[in-house]
Amino acid sequence: MTSFGDDAARVHDLIVREACDPGVMSGSIAWLQCLCRAATRALPVTGAAISVMAAGSSQGLAAASDTRSKMVEELQFTLGEGPCLEAYAKGRPVLAPDLAGESGARWPAYSSAAVQHGVEAVFAFPLRIGVAQLGVLDMYRARPGELSYDALELAQAFARVALTGLLDVHDSIGSEQLAQELTQASHYRVEVYQAAGMLQVQLGVDSEAALVRLRAEAFLQGRRVGEVARDIIDRKITLERDQG
Repeated sequence: MTSFGDDAARVHDLIVREACDPGVMSGSIAWLQCLCRAATRALPVTGAAISVMAAGSSQGLAAASDTRSKMVEELQFTLGEGPCLEAYAKGRPVLAPDLAGESGARWPAYSSAAVQHGVEAVFAFPLRIGVAQLGVLDMYRARPGELSYDALELAQAFARVALTGLLDVHDSIGSEQLAQELTQASHYRVEVYQAAGMLQVQLGVDSEAALVRLRAEAFLQGRRVGEVARDIIDRKITLERDQG
């Protein structure tokens, strides 16, 4: 049996191999991105993302291995549900090996949206030290399926190293700059909610239907939801009510 020290050393070695350049060091957001990419190579997953959720209202995506993982991670905050939020709230891993099946039923809006974006399984690991919850490391799979015992052990080692890395980032850049970077992600979600609220009034639908229409419009235009939300807020786009 390997010790946590052995697992941590292995994870650090994997992260170093992913470094984009020699200047990528622990204590930077880029280092967390390298961690996410390393996780996708070391584990049977297709994507990973880290979100910081501290001090109540401070919520934001800190790093992701790829564009799809970033989008699916943001969906949890946009829709207000998902394994990431549940893992943070409960302080324990949340494993959803089949979002299209039983394990995804408790987050219907998120599960449906994630599957549409090519993600069929999510494994969420809280970044926790004592009673303090700092965020969550999410891992994604394009196909449904459980993680093996060994894979779960390594995934939790990645989460422990991510926690240390997140604390290093805080020490390196300070809480103010970290909050500023996370606020950029928060602005994205605020705009999505604001646009959805406008669509509720314009289309005479509930909030969930408004978000579905917003996502559908983004899909049709081949753009990100946040970009379409900004155009709706600026009244560059007006959606019509469904006929019938």
